[in-house]
Amino acid sequence: MSQNLNNTTLTQRLPLIATPLLHDGGWYPPHSKQPAAALPPAPCKMDNKFVQAAAPRRQEVKLHAMPWFHGKISREQAEVLLMPREDGLFLVRESTNYPGDYTLCVCFQGKVEHYRVKYKDKQLTIDDEEFFETLGLLVEHYEQDADGLCTQLIKSLPKIGKQEFCVDTKAFVDAGWVIQDNDLEIRELIGKGEFGDVMLGIYRGDKVAVKRLKDGSEAAHKFLAEASLMTSLRHENLVQMLGLVVNNKHICLVTEFMSKGSLVDYLRSRGRQHVTKKDQINIAFDTSSGMEFLESRKVVHRDLAARNVLISEEGIAKVSDFGLARDENLMGEGGKLPIKWTAPEALKHAKFSNKSDMWSFGILLWEIYSFGRVPYPRIPLADVVKHVEKGYKMEAPEGCPPEVYHIMRDFLSRTS
Repeated sequence: MSQNLNNTTLTQRLPLIATPLLHDGGWYPPHSKQPAAALPPAPCKMDNKFVQAAAPRRQEVKLHAMPWFHGKISREQAEVLLMPREDGLFLVRESTNYPGDYTLCVCFQGKVEHYRVKYKDKQLTIDDEEFFETLGLLVEHYEQDADGLCTQLIKSLPKIGKQEFCVDTKAFVDAGWVIQDNDLEIRELIGKGEFGDVMLGIYRGDKVAVKRLKDGSEAAHKFLAEASLMTSLRHENLVQMLGLVVNNKHICLVTEFMSKGSLVDYLRSRGRQHVTKKDQINIAFDTSSGMEFLESRKVVHRDLAARNVLISEEGIAKVSDFGLARDENLMGEGGKLPIKWTAPEALKHAKFSNKSDMWSFGILLWEIYSFGRVPYPRIPLADVVKHVEKGYKMEAPEGCPPEVYHIMRDFLSRTS
């Protein structure tokens, strides 16, 4: 078997190891009548119930590039970049004096003028007269007319490297993804996410999860980017988006409700007495199926871990939390990285790919077979990278089949 591993995909590898692990004549998931590898990518059960009738009018929501957005750079850095000082040459950066706001920097008569772009009442404005939902719409407006600025925006200065994107809520309306307020009942708090609280909701009589956005323009930008990504990723092993609620008070992302919670809590709370070997291989296979679909769409998750896999009432594992997901060709920019789950080359060069996701899957396998233990036990967090770069491999969890440990080590031996 081992000689074939380097030439097979993950979902091809798992069936190879499943037969010796199970003794019921087959390893097929209990929710399947055929090998899961043969199942077509399909929306989840809840998604079918709520969405199928409306599917013909639902479309993917596209992101719009913002090549002129340079992120966290200072006033001085912006002025160095804006050379030569041609009238109308511009860029947009994050405000250094007013966190959450932006600054439009534009050249005029040999100087650089800096205009504060304020986030007010969930919209963006320079003059408190014209309001825009996104930076893209604001820039488009001033490209057509100076409208009080020193000059019309004529030529953008593109950022070198990773570029940002924007999307407005109208795009979700036009694509058929908006849920009306009166169709959704929001109940108690069930968790916290990257963008804010996660609430239990009732949508057309069924439970759903509702991510409620924190206030702030940067959070809104990332929140809508995640939502737009989810409109294009429809697979039974990815947590499915049901719609978006947009009103004057807040923006909410509505997804299917995963009643058994995160995989890490599921494993820790049930343990060896309730989680069988068949459950473990099914969870691994479900997760790998979702990740293989992401790879086919050229999407890199970048934060694959048991905490970001959710378990449905039927016991199906689904990959969640695409807040960090990006196109595979993009580079990360600092920020907090989950060190114990991140491939060494991704930590060193901030470069993520499907190979770094495969490394993370190796760690996820270790979590599954250790019943939710934290990886690299007894090694201080600050020393993990040093140990891994020297070739250190975690020992097999107690009771982990040798065939699974072989695959685990194979993933944790890969570099880009």
